[in-house]
Amino acid sequence: MDKLELLQRERAKLIEIFKDVEPGKAQLVSGLIDDAAFLYAENRELRELMAETGMIKIHPQFRDRQKQTEAAKQFLKNVNSYAVIIKTLNGVLSKNVLEPDDGLDEFE
Repeated sequence: MDKLELLQRERAKLIEIFKDVEPGKAQLVSGLIDDAAFLYAENRELRELMAETGMIKIHPQFRDRQKQTEAAKQFLKNVNSYAVIIKTLNGVLSKNVLEPDDGLDEFE
């Protein structure tokens, strides 16, 4: 599956998750949904690259000299950004759920 197809699939999945969210909130988070899908697709590609190259380059003569690859650095930045976005989206979903009646309204 290519990156664009993966991005579209992830975006469709997230939109489906948010289908019952009130329209104003859904509109508010639409950009975050796009960003989450983008980061998901980007990270998949970076993971495939790192499966071939590894996350760290080790000097061939001095094994104690190691350097993180650029792909690994970007991957970690993306993972952190993705986690923040997903946490934010989850917060919107959590606030959209109506809490069951606990009966305390009767005491007012």
